[in-house]
Amino acid sequence: MASIGSIQIPRRLPLLLTHDGVLLPGSSMRVSVDSPGNMDLVRNRLLRGTSLKSTIIGVIPNTRDPSTDTEELPALHRIGTAAIAVQVVGSNWPKPHYTLLVTGLCRFQITEIVKTQPYPVAEVEQLDRLEDLSTKEEFKEALGDLSEQFYKYAVQAPLSPACLGTEANAYLVDMLDNSVPAVAKLKKLLDNLPRELLPDILISIIRTTNEEKLQILDAVGLEERFKVTIPLLLRQIEGLKLLNKTRNPKMDEDKRVVAIRPLKKLGGISGKGFSLENADDDDDDDADDIIILEKKVKSCNMPEQALKVCMKEMKRLKKMPQSMPEYALTRNYLELMSELPWSKSTRDRLDIRAARILLDNDHYAMAKLKKRVLEYLAVRQLKNNLKGPILCFVGPPGVGKTSVGRSIAKTLGREFHRIALGGVCDQSDIRGHRRTYVGSMPGRIINGLKIVGVNNPVFLLDEVDKLGKSLQGDPAAALLEVLDPEQNHNFTDHYLNVPFDLSQVIFIATANTTATIPPALLDRMEVLEVPGYTQEEKIEIAHRHLIAKQLAQHGLTPQQIQIPPETTLEIITRYTREAGVRSLDRKLGAICRAVAVKVAEGQHREAKPDATETVDVEDTKAGLSEDSRARDIGDPADLTLPPEMPILIDHHALKDILGAPKYEIEVFERLNQPGVAIGLAWTPLGGEIMFVEASRMDGEGQLTLTGQLGDVMKESAHLAISWLRSNAKKYQLTNTSGSFDLLDNTDIHLHFPAGAVTKDGPSAGVAIVTCLASLFSGRLVSSDVAMTGEITLRGLVLPVGGIKDKVLAAHRAGLKRVIIPQRNEKDLEEIPVNVRRDLNFIFATALDEVLNAAFDGGFLLKSGQELLNSKL
Repeated sequence: MASIGSIQIPRRLPLLLTHDGVLLPGSSMRVSVDSPGNMDLVRNRLLRGTSLKSTIIGVIPNTRDPSTDTEELPALHRIGTAAIAVQVVGSNWPKPHYTLLVTGLCRFQITEIVKTQPYPVAEVEQLDRLEDLSTKEEFKEALGDLSEQFYKYAVQAPLSPACLGTEANAYLVDMLDNSVPAVAKLKKLLDNLPRELLPDILISIIRTTNEEKLQILDAVGLEERFKVTIPLLLRQIEGLKLLNKTRNPKMDEDKRVVAIRPLKKLGGISGKGFSLENADDDDDDDADDIIILEKKVKSCNMPEQALKVCMKEMKRLKKMPQSMPEYALTRNYLELMSELPWSKSTRDRLDIRAARILLDNDHYAMAKLKKRVLEYLAVRQLKNNLKGPILCFVGPPGVGKTSVGRSIAKTLGREFHRIALGGVCDQSDIRGHRRTYVGSMPGRIINGLKIVGVNNPVFLLDEVDKLGKSLQGDPAAALLEVLDPEQNHNFTDHYLNVPFDLSQVIFIATANTTATIPPALLDRMEVLEVPGYTQEEKIEIAHRHLIAKQLAQHGLTPQQIQIPPETTLEIITRYTREAGVRSLDRKLGAICRAVAVKVAEGQHREAKPDATETVDVEDTKAGLSEDSRARDIGDPADLTLPPEMPILIDHHALKDILGAPKYEIEVFERLNQPGVAIGLAWTPLGGEIMFVEASRMDGEGQLTLTGQLGDVMKESAHLAISWLRSNAKKYQLTNTSGSFDLLDNTDIHLHFPAGAVTKDGPSAGVAIVTCLASLFSGRLVSSDVAMTGEITLRGLVLPVGGIKDKVLAAHRAGLKRVIIPQRNEKDLEEIPVNVRRDLNFIFATALDEVLNAAFDGGFLLKSGQELLNSKL
């Protein structure tokens, strides 16, 4: 057995081949074990060993690329380090491997390889014979002044400035922060170590390459080892000095030169140009990033209050170890503060004439909305510091609310950002999270400002009516400060915890209905109604915008497909029933996809002239029979037109592509018996016609209501039956037994079809009265009339809302007459002229007028005549 000090190492040592480092005597290193030989060594030797001797292994540097490792034993380095395995850690992810913590003992030389499987074992000869120089005098005689000079460079001041070419106070350990416990321990350790061990210890501490460590490992003689190590030590000192001069040119002499951070693993120390083995080398870059971050914070022109908070956080960051979780949180906060547009803004390039042209080109119809937007833009042009108002576009889906907001941003030359609020139920989404919480982040307002990079963008708060409420707070209440022009100049996000000026931001909100918007939030905004489109407007929109967009998206040209206005009208009336144009856009996309298939097949046939399908151009020019035309032109899969002719989408092709029509005109079928009337309803998706059906049967005078009705609708039904009972004699209304008491031995069932759809609102009273009057009188309601309005117990007709949407729904359904309350006559000004021309409006103030208009020949007149005939 050989010996070094009091530690015995075996003559035979199992060999651990390392790829990523060189272990020197007296130093520690972590080794990742994943090769088959090293894995077998750990399993069979280290994990099964029971004595100290079984944990002593030989660590040999393997300079070959580990990715080219094979089962054959590579050419081994002749000199290695005997080491003791202090710790073994295993893991199965991402693949089985071990991590060893080994500490070097002494050098050895391989004399013979005893075996290679399952892991290499070698006969070794110890090279370090330090016990031969046991006394200091003998050591001095052997090495001269080399050891003293090396010790002074490392621990004490140099003998003269000429030794280093620097000032006399430049030496390695003192250039570090002695207040750090690891540095104090290092200095004490170097003072107590034997001089002959210093080269190996210090080379493992300072920054060197693996090739330089191999030179130290191969330096068996002490004199050679000192001579090789001294230049590396001087290089490290020079690097530290140069870095300190560039970083701290004006730092006081009594302050620390370099502040290093406590160690992250294995007691490693890392500073600028200084590192222990296995310490993170990223600290150099991190310190550079902190200085750059500090410059960014100072140069972003933030308010004094925000800058004061940032500089305080910056001081904490510099003193904080990177291993602390708060380090990343503080750094993320400072990076966000430096990226916010405190003083960056875009300059408005507003021209009202250009804005009018842009709005007209981008949006057809919507005259009232575009007029208000132009007024808003004109005021902004005359008064740059305009506060408010907050515009809120309310209307059904697909009418262009979001695109109008984007056009406003385009007109002003500002950045545009959309914030989707649908389903948001946490106030932190608006105000942000406090930084004391894990995973905290700023709110959507501040995050949007970071994304656009300017402090005066156009923010579109989409679907503001769909905000929720939960245990985490009410986001609608959090929006109150954001949308108040008198408060948002010092909006405070919980994450920032400093005020941010939102007064330059243009906020535009969209909603489908104002019913679900809290009153306080609604009061902050100016509501602009965006009703649905008429059929003529949809046709214009389709041919101006939608068809061109779909052709571009599907790679088609107008020379390949033609969609005439008649086809567009059929799509609007029979395949879509909506206030906007989204379903129309989807149907046009389906047509373009079908035509794209045919065009691609035609190109394929042109590329293959020997294809079996041929086209008889003469037959096409001469004309096809009706059945052949329906078969050949109607089916997009069997189109036989020449490739140079456009594919015409007519009625037959439309039916084959989109299928059978989804909507049919069923008004006349539904009104062919008494007890049915047509009402008009408003929904967030636009206006709809609503059938009201009633039937009577023998019973006990009960009123049954079905069809998912709300409380208001139920009250309207009870009002209607009470008014008819009180006026039964006047209108000669009787039940099944001929009694004027309509509920005497009679049950009434009132039904609103489409029972799965919830219906509520104060607008169905007149329709219910007309339906019940038809039921009890046995007369049919006119098939071309629809009505809307609420009633009182005395028979007055009250005004309702949503007149334009309801009138458009009646127009889409092909009705000719509409009964509305007299007080709603002013609302007809919003309805397009062509729609008013097609419809006949009857204005009613009482139910008598409603019944006279709803029945052919008048309800009172005929009932009075019947009463006269009965008297005669």
